[in-house]
Amino acid sequence: MEPRDIENLRSAGLSDRQILEVALITAYFSFVNRIAQGLGVELEGYWKGRIQP
Repeated sequence: MEPRDIENLRSAGLSDRQILEVALITAYFSFVNRIAQGLGVELEGYWKGRIQP
């Protein structure tokens, strides 16, 4: 991320709060995925073949 990225989001109409929410949600999913990978959690059968690991 660079300051320009934030300005682009503001230009697209996002408020500072919305930008923060996007950052928090993205960080949370990244965090949870890394924990799951570190623990060797397997995907449920539904997801196998639908997404690339």
